[in-house]
Amino acid sequence: MRIRDFPLLTDENIAPEIVAFLRGEGFDVVDVVENGWQGEDDGDILAKALAEGRVVISHDTDFGTLTLRDRFPFVGIIRLWPGHISSAETIASLQELLVEDPDLDMQFLIVVRLTSNGIRIRTRRVESIHDTPCFDSAGQVSIKLAPRLN
Repeated sequence: MRIRDFPLLTDENIAPEIVAFLRGEGFDVVDVVENGWQGEDDGDILAKALAEGRVVISHDTDFGTLTLRDRFPFVGIIRLWPGHISSAETIASLQELLVEDPDLDMQFLIVVRLTSNGIRIRTRRVESIHDTPCFDSAGQVSIKLAPRLN
C-alpha cells in the first residue's frame, strides 16, 4: 500500500493549513480540532484512528510511545519533526513524503524530519507488535522493528 491509500487523522497540533493541504491532495482527513477532541487522551485518539483505519499525523512523540511502549494497536503513525515549525515548512516536508511514496504495510512508523541539510524520511514497519514482549530484562523497550524500508 502507499500513503495515499490511507485515510488520515490529524492531531490537534497540526495547523489548519496542513489539513487543507492534505485535503487538497485528495486525502480523507479527520481533524482532532474540527471534531472538538482537543485535550482528549492520546490513547482515545489512537483508538478512534484505528476504528476507522486511519493513519495519525502529529508533531508529538506521544503516539509512538503508545504504540511501541504501551503496545496500543494502530494502523500507522507519521511524525513531523521538529514540531512548531511554519506551515510552509511542514507542507514541504509532506510534499517530500508524497514524492518518496514509500511502500507500506500496516503498523508503520514514519518520521519526516526537517534538518539544516534538507528533509529526511525514515520508514519502519513494526512486526507483530502484539505478540512481541514489550520490555527486555533491563526494563527497556524491546520491540522488533523490521529493517528500514528506505
